[in-house]
Amino acid sequence: MKIAVLVSGGVDSSVALALLKQQGHDVTAFYLKIWLDDELSFLNECPWSQDLTFVQQVCTQLDVPLQIVSLQTAYRERVVAYTIEQVRSGKTPNPDVLCNQFIKFGLFLETIDDSFDKVASGHYAQVAKTETGYQLMQAPDQIKDQTYFLSRLDQRQLSRCLFPIGHLNKGQVRELAHVFDLPNKDRKDSQGICFLGKFKFRDFVKHHLGQRQGDLIEYETGAIIGKHEGFWFYTIGQRQGLRLAGGPWYVVAKDSQRNAVFISRTYYEADKQRKQVLVEQCHWLNGQVPDVNLLAVKLRHGPHIHHAQVIFNENKSCHLLLKENDQGLAAGQFAVFYQDNICLGSGIIA
Repeated sequence: MKIAVLVSGGVDSSVALALLKQQGHDVTAFYLKIWLDDELSFLNECPWSQDLTFVQQVCTQLDVPLQIVSLQTAYRERVVAYTIEQVRSGKTPNPDVLCNQFIKFGLFLETIDDSFDKVASGHYAQVAKTETGYQLMQAPDQIKDQTYFLSRLDQRQLSRCLFPIGHLNKGQVRELAHVFDLPNKDRKDSQGICFLGKFKFRDFVKHHLGQRQGDLIEYETGAIIGKHEGFWFYTIGQRQGLRLAGGPWYVVAKDSQRNAVFISRTYYEADKQRKQVLVEQCHWLNGQVPDVNLLAVKLRHGPHIHHAQVIFNENKSCHLLLKENDQGLAAGQFAVFYQDNICLGSGIIA
């Protein structure tokens, strides 16, 4: 097949590229430039130059052509603007979900030549063709599984996706990097949001929304316990960074109108049940609402899965009744639905 391979300079996408090359496919590597040079210039460093250096070294070693595609404007409009809007309203967005939907497997698919049969990446996920369409399935490595970030794709996008390392665990991928003797075989995994690289999300938010002093309020009593520099720096369930005596303290609620952050030392007590969730803007990968009302659900990226009763509404929303509390429920995050190891789709926690 003729395959466009998205590469980032990391081990995962490099091994995916090497495997496809070894299998005899006609591969071209693509590096997406979504760097926000103007927005991030205040940090006075550029972590992407190292990424691109590794990409070039890998492509040279494997004798694979490389193209650099700039999608900065679209990324700023579709992903960054949404992220800032959500944070400003007190919500906790996940930009990487939108990046996959609109950029990597969205605009990029529309940009490249139609002669490419597939677009491959280093995601830990699997796609299976069935009689009725395409299914997105979890990777066997539950810690690395990235179906959460791919849960807004549609059938057209899934039909073009290829995940060459999706059947492997991280240890196996690292071993293959050594077998291929790739230049980045010992490079550490990147963390955080795709457009930030090594930058801290807090610094990015501070640049766009600034600082504004507000009150840290005890949830149960209404007493002012301390001050903060802006509610947008906090997320529900957060424990680190409060720097208050007599804790541990947890963030339990935010009021964007008052610029208030509510905190509690009794976060896990019975009066703070967190079992019911309203999910809006539901998207189903096969285009159909599931015909069962007991599903597994992830409320954030990671291996932990809740079991929930799901009540589907007519306006693309649904109510979840979790079997157990979740102390980190935050509006704006994605709830991703599963049946066995098949990712069915996702919605946004309201």
